[in-house]
Amino acid sequence: MAAQSISPQFEEELAEAIAGFYDDPLGFVLFVFPWGEKGTELEKHDGPDKWQVEMLEAIRDDIQADPDNYTIRDATASGHGIGKSAVTSWLILWAMSTRPNMSGVVTANTTNQLNTKTWRELAIWWKRAINGHWFKWTATRFFHVEHPETWFTAAIPNTEQNSEAFAGLHSEHNLIIYDEASAIPDKIWEVSEGAMTDPRAIWMCFGNPTRNTGRFRECFATDAHRWRTRKVDSRTCKMTNKKELSEWVDTYGEDSDFVRVRIRGEFPRAGSMQFIPSDVVDMAIAREVQFEAHYHMPIVIACDVARYGDDKTVIMARQGRKLIGMWKYRELNTMEVAREVAVKIREIRPAVTFVDEVGVGAGVIDRLRQLGYTIIGVNAGSKPDDEETYYNKRAEMWDRARKWLREGGDIPNDNELRASLIGVEYGYSDNRTGERLRLERKADMKKRGLDSPDEGDALAYTFYHEVAPNFDANSFEPDESFEPE
Repeated sequence: MAAQSISPQFEEELAEAIAGFYDDPLGFVLFVFPWGEKGTELEKHDGPDKWQVEMLEAIRDDIQADPDNYTIRDATASGHGIGKSAVTSWLILWAMSTRPNMSGVVTANTTNQLNTKTWRELAIWWKRAINGHWFKWTATRFFHVEHPETWFTAAIPNTEQNSEAFAGLHSEHNLIIYDEASAIPDKIWEVSEGAMTDPRAIWMCFGNPTRNTGRFRECFATDAHRWRTRKVDSRTCKMTNKKELSEWVDTYGEDSDFVRVRIRGEFPRAGSMQFIPSDVVDMAIAREVQFEAHYHMPIVIACDVARYGDDKTVIMARQGRKLIGMWKYRELNTMEVAREVAVKIREIRPAVTFVDEVGVGAGVIDRLRQLGYTIIGVNAGSKPDDEETYYNKRAEMWDRARKWLREGGDIPNDNELRASLIGVEYGYSDNRTGERLRLERKADMKKRGLDSPDEGDALAYTFYHEVAPNFDANSFEPDESFEPE
């Protein structure tokens, strides 16, 4: 409904009705959105999911118990697709609609998550609300059109360097929302505690429980007396893709950490699901292995061949503890990839060259062999050397790369390389044995909003097989100005 078409009488009645939902977020959600109304986006929806109703009712009960002096800390650990972003939007709209000069802040684990999911979802529900004309949505702020400076909720990235942005949240009514709370730094949590010293403060945390340490985990453990908590299994929710969830269970196993975290909303048994810790990668970036320490080692080239339009073909050259070259390409056909690999072989003279042989990579290998080059094909899904420890060759290669990074590897400061190395998650269980290491599939990483780990795969491929040192081998000394492409 356009603001100019609303009569003063209707506006007055609307404001009075919505004011009555000060202590009733569920009633607000049922009132302001066109649930079940024909011709609307919610035509086929009858209202919130069961877990959402229970959460909104719990908030109602807290406020009604002490309307002038409530403090709410609420944490939800869940699987994927349960409607966290929707309920986050409802809470913002409810608080902004019922609390004059409300001050709120929303953050997420990454800027991409905040901008493309959490904050974007608010824009969708804002347009559906009967009182949406009261507010304006921008890329960073959601505010009352008549009081933009004092009545707002802000979307703020959670970097530790930006922690002061969370320190000044003090007003008559405060709202703090964390999305994907497991990955939000402890320092941000500590600063947010300051806002909770004010009366009428609400702190809501949502996320997949990806880490067995940190402040989000403590909400369910040592701090459980201060937080109301719940765990939501994706399979119990209306909007989840039950077929996909069943496939995950079949693939990873019901009691795998992947299923525990991504479906059941349970914390992992093995600690963090991040396979290569961020600090390990950062130390490898800062490390400088001198030429004298690696020049006598054999050079290994590996190529991860792109399969999809948004993926990259990546060629890596590693000599001992040092990554001496990295080249990235987009939208090359198999002949063009083969040409680039051949150029690198002639320039660098490696002891061995590994090329991804799955899918389109087979054509690259065929062409290189036709040209007379000796190539070893990499099949990440093949059996590992250590079948008792690893689910497949991919897990084994990545584990060797992780050990190399931890024990002295030297890599360039490249944002895409760093992101690909730290993005992969892992678990230990599968349907046949409960102890073999298995990495998250690339397709599942993309469903989490991450890119395919092309750079990480290429580095891992350099560890496909051990290459014996050759002290007589020609050595490649890169230009001192080497910068990854």
